[in-house]
Amino acid sequence: MLRYILLWFVMLIIAIGNGVLRETTFGKRMTELRAHQLSTLIGAVLMGVFIRFVIQEWPPSSGGAAFTIGAVWLCLTVVFECFMGLVLRKRPLAEVLADYNLLAGRVWVLLLLWIMVAPWLFFVL
Repeated sequence: MLRYILLWFVMLIIAIGNGVLRETTFGKRMTELRAHQLSTLIGAVLMGVFIRFVIQEWPPSSGGAAFTIGAVWLCLTVVFECFMGLVLRKRPLAEVLADYNLLAGRVWVLLLLWIMVAPWLFFVL
């Protein structure tokens, strides 16, 4: 499991790079919501490519192990995002939680679900 936790840091770098891309390019030319949605889609594709590579190179021992990897990645990601929002950016909890409101068009939660399910999906495929 330690290997997969360390590989999560590569996913963190991918996510930060995606955020920089958004802020320096298309985020300047569209509404914040649309930029969020496009960035989430780009992030899902990039994460999917990376997760598929990880699962092919270092296959988990079972489907259950693959699902556990995704659950750990999900937890690490949510903890990191909450830390960034609450502690580093000093945003109120309500504002941090607003990013999880799918009904308001905030699709971040779909990326979180993808991160959790993708290791199992690529293991099964």
